[in-house]
Amino acid sequence: MNKKEALKRSFTEGHKLEYNASRINSLISPLTIKFSDIGENPDALLENNKVWAKAHTKLDPDFFIDQAKGQQPKIVWFGCSDSRVPAETVVQLGPGEIFVHRNIANQFNHADLNCLSVLQYAVDHLKVEHIIVCGHYGCGGVIASMSNEQHGLVDHWLRNIKDIYHEHKKTFDKTDKNHSDLLVELNVKQQVYHISATNIVQNAWALGRKLEVHGWVYDLSTGLLKNLDVDVKNAESLCDKIYICR
Repeated sequence: MNKKEALKRSFTEGHKLEYNASRINSLISPLTIKFSDIGENPDALLENNKVWAKAHTKLDPDFFIDQAKGQQPKIVWFGCSDSRVPAETVVQLGPGEIFVHRNIANQFNHADLNCLSVLQYAVDHLKVEHIIVCGHYGCGGVIASMSNEQHGLVDHWLRNIKDIYHEHKKTFDKTDKNHSDLLVELNVKQQVYHISATNIVQNAWALGRKLEVHGWVYDLSTGLLKNLDVDVKNAESLCDKIYICR
């Protein structure tokens, strides 16, 4: 058996776990296959797809039929575009469970029609109940925002993070904590409040909808998520002159 065949076998074997309540805590994703392991050939990705689809169909013949009927996720995820933080993988959920928006340094900009459209669709149409903002330690965007060097167009995108750094400058001067790690956390918290202050979320709360906004950080070195304990569950949590409060 050559390396490629062995990888495919590992991939298939990884899908043979039975999805039932008694084993839910032991579920793991299949062995990761690197692009270099398949000769950096896009056609090989199509072969991987066939293996993946076949494995799912074997476990549940109606899996893709049901998927095609529509989506009903309870979660919308605003994360970083970093390739090392795939939303569904790190929380071990499958297709159809998370509505995902990702961009550099997990920003939620009130002038960005892209993220606003994702939020509105998720809240108003999909009726999600949880909004998760997930950053990660070692974020290149956050680190870049801490310098006065030019990086091109992305500098405009990172301006909001620079403002966060400037606003908390005294905190950074006094802390022994890694500055980029602290800024990652502060950035996530700020995006949580940006989302919570939108008319989209505020109106959902006014209608009595269950809708919670959470802030998490992913640690690349351990694979673990950290809850920043910044959970906003209602408009009263944002009673401040700069936010909407009903």
